[in-house]
Amino acid sequence: MDKFKLVLQYFQSNSESISNGICIILSLISVKLYTSFDFNCPCLPQYNKMYALGVMFVPPVILFLLGILVNRHTGVLMEEYVRPLGKRSKNPAVVKFLFSAVMQRALLAPMVWILMSLLDGKCFICAFSMNVNPKYFTGMPNSTGLDLIKILAKVPCKEDVIFKNSSFRKAVSRYVRCYSQAIGWSILLILIFLGTVARILKPCFNYPTFLQTRYWSNYLDVEQKLFDETCVLHARDFARKCVMQFLESMREDAALRLPISYALRPGQIQSEGAEEEEDRLHGITRQDQVNNLLESWYECKPELDVTKMAYKPKVCISWEDHNGKVLFSEV
Repeated sequence: MDKFKLVLQYFQSNSESISNGICIILSLISVKLYTSFDFNCPCLPQYNKMYALGVMFVPPVILFLLGILVNRHTGVLMEEYVRPLGKRSKNPAVVKFLFSAVMQRALLAPMVWILMSLLDGKCFICAFSMNVNPKYFTGMPNSTGLDLIKILAKVPCKEDVIFKNSSFRKAVSRYVRCYSQAIGWSILLILIFLGTVARILKPCFNYPTFLQTRYWSNYLDVEQKLFDETCVLHARDFARKCVMQFLESMREDAALRLPISYALRPGQIQSEGAEEEEDRLHGITRQDQVNNLLESWYECKPELDVTKMAYKPKVCISWEDHNGKVLFSEV
């Protein structure tokens, strides 16, 4: 149970871990789907190859598109690729890194499906049994009245009566399955070899540049996540104030005007200022202001410089006499 909690905490730690977890789940789903799928070859020359190749490659395409759809980095990649230049320059290396990460994770589940179909051999037998040269096998039924292509097309159907008491079907199936498994193991070996070489040689090719690219790709993901979370908080405060204004007719004035007889203690002034600092609306109090703010965020991302101080709105407190004349103000 403790190990399961550690694994769960790892997958919840950041977006990259969540993406890896989703890829693993999709791979397990592909394994479950393939093992539960009832493969029935039509055993007809004009349909065998179409059906087998469809089963082998159509589900991987679906899993590939699903892997792209559920990957959070896909949205970050497209937003970074299509956004206007604004105050922040684009880094093509970051876009390439995000694209590579998305493709690698999206291809995992489809490759699992294809490898399983090749190692199992059913699809390969159904698709290519007609391409076997029958002269290398004995026991081919020759009293059925069928031509050679139709007999070979029925090889995947072990219950067919023409192969009763004949070793021809088993021999052809075993021969084609060996080819299928050889291709499957070869692809798996090549993928493992390429992954190993890439992992070993990665530090040898400008590793600081790779670290910079990875840092800024993670930054884009975290920035978008924080922006979404802040927008939720801002929208909640905006909705709360709108509802309170509707129910209690609250004022919209930013300035607090007090009679001269009302004296504010320093602690009260500090309390008002603290509450204003905690207010997440930051002066954005109208729909057109919110729309302009969101448009500005998209068209002109802020410069990557944290040394600049953000502008903080201040509260102006004015004291008036009984006639409404402003005596003095304090910010």
